[in-house]
Amino acid sequence: MTQSTRWFWLTVGLISAGLLYFLAPILLPFVAGALLAYLGDPLVDRLEKFNISRTLSVVVVFFVAFLIILPILLFLIPLLESQIRLLFAKAPSYIDWLMVNLEPKLQETFGVNIPALEVEQLKSTFTDYFSHAGSFFKSLLRTVTHSGFVVVGWAANLFLIPVISFYLLRDWDRLVAYIHDLLPRDVEPTISQLAKESDDVLGAFLRGQMMVMLALGTIYSIGLKLVGLEFSLLIGMLAGLLSFIPYMGLIVGIIVAGAAVLLQTHDPMNLLWVGAVFVIAQMIEGTVLTPLLVGDRIGLHPVAVIFAVLAGGQLFGFFGILLALPVFAVIAVVMRHLNKSYKGSHLYGSPPESYIATDDDEASSKAS
Repeated sequence: MTQSTRWFWLTVGLISAGLLYFLAPILLPFVAGALLAYLGDPLVDRLEKFNISRTLSVVVVFFVAFLIILPILLFLIPLLESQIRLLFAKAPSYIDWLMVNLEPKLQETFGVNIPALEVEQLKSTFTDYFSHAGSFFKSLLRTVTHSGFVVVGWAANLFLIPVISFYLLRDWDRLVAYIHDLLPRDVEPTISQLAKESDDVLGAFLRGQMMVMLALGTIYSIGLKLVGLEFSLLIGMLAGLLSFIPYMGLIVGIIVAGAAVLLQTHDPMNLLWVGAVFVIAQMIEGTVLTPLLVGDRIGLHPVAVIFAVLAGGQLFGFFGILLALPVFAVIAVVMRHLNKSYKGSHLYGSPPESYIATDDDEASSKAS
């Protein structure tokens, strides 16, 4: 790579990063639309094999997705709303139980004394919010409608996401071919290989892991419902949503569900049933869901996943959180390629291949 070429790609990278940073507030519908188009492209490609036109295939995929998503939202949102209302309604009684049973032990063991005034303020906060807000989603809508620009922004995003997704999905293969044609011929094989590996990683995560998250959330919710937990759907879906970070959903789910069942029943023996639900769910995930839906192609360390999500949120807000893991998966593929290239270069200082002893050579020398 010549000096001018390096400066060219450095300039392109800096300009792209600057545009991404400054345009982040308006990029959410485009990123969401691109992700949906990426998820739907394999389905459209399969329909095209039956001699169905690309546009009609996209329409069919959109229609089927609408038929699947709409009933879920119509049933799920009211159930979640009712459980949130129930949580706010019962929070004061839970706080009273904690003060009666937990405060003496804290004071006896650690010398911690919880001021009664702060407890009463906390209870009044829950009571006031529940009595005035009425409905969680109505309250959210009321908060959003305080600003006309916010309403316009939300409406525009809700309208633009499916429109952008439709057009990107219709022209997806054409766009990929166009980008491939623009690549410099000397780096095209390397970039094509990196793109293929990145597609394997992104496909495994976006298509497989999301299905695992939904399946785990469903298993958690059903299991906690059988245990008798009142907030089974709310806690189960929360644990399923967090399961994209390895063990995070398990840890958070056990802690929250354990605290909830203890506050509800006051019987520590129910903690065993909660633990059994999560253990069985993890066994199903490890033996069935992950091997079947995801495989072992992601290869992202849990700490790296947490860092990617936090860094994306810090830099770009919700848009950054949405884009963090796909971008980090691609970066991980590129870093593995750079690591391999570095170890094969003179900078690493590795000896020539002819002087590297293999395991068979070592074994034969020991035997002699």
